[in-house]
Amino acid sequence: MSDMSSPSAIDKTLMVLDAVLEHSRFTDVVTATGLAKSTVHRIMASLVEHEFVAQSEDGSYHPGPKALRLAGHALTNVDLATVARPVLADLVAQTRCTVHVGLLNGDEAIYVARLDGPKPYRMPSRVGKAFWLHCTGIGKALLAEMDDDALNALITRTGLPARTPLTHTTAAGLKADLAQVKARGFALDDEENEPGIRCVAAVIHDHTAAAIAAVSISTLSLEQSIAQVALMAPAAIEAARKISAALGYMEPST
Repeated sequence: MSDMSSPSAIDKTLMVLDAVLEHSRFTDVVTATGLAKSTVHRIMASLVEHEFVAQSEDGSYHPGPKALRLAGHALTNVDLATVARPVLADLVAQTRCTVHVGLLNGDEAIYVARLDGPKPYRMPSRVGKAFWLHCTGIGKALLAEMDDDALNALITRTGLPARTPLTHTTAAGLKADLAQVKARGFALDDEENEPGIRCVAAVIHDHTAAAIAAVSISTLSLEQSIAQVALMAPAAIEAARKISAALGYMEPST
């Protein structure tokens, strides 16, 4: 009688294929899967034959053309708003606030998803609306991921125009804020884009590890101080992490 808890042939094949995406050496794949060397060798040979895995001249392995084509087709059809929606629904239930996802688009970002909390008011945002990066939580979460050259070029192009009296309009002020964003892992908007509105935001990465979007939690300044808004940062960070994972992002191992 077979052990029902042991992995099937399909399970083993998927285990090996998944391991190849992370490890290029045969011995590392064996270690990662926990399977016998003979089993891994047999599966690898089959995957190479069917072009899901390719082998370099030095003996290392990497994803083959069929695996890359499948990934390309899948990623082409990924819709950020659709991927984010269940995560945002959980975030609304947890915070009872309005939540957004904004997608980077050149020197701006665009709202691609929004869910409202059970409040008697509505935020002045809408899906499809573009907004500046330097004065929003979503925007600053994205700017904090840019290298110095890209950030300086954006500052030169945009000129950091004021949206409210609290908007950062100098490179020094913005960079000091972005240094804090990097250090703590989230961005705050303290009435810098809309008077009376505060938010906290965290960055979303895609499968290439690029910062492509961010998720935010917004509330009225009359309801919560900036310190209270900052207390929602862990929820924003976790939501961003879940959306990033759904887009294929793999966090660096520590």
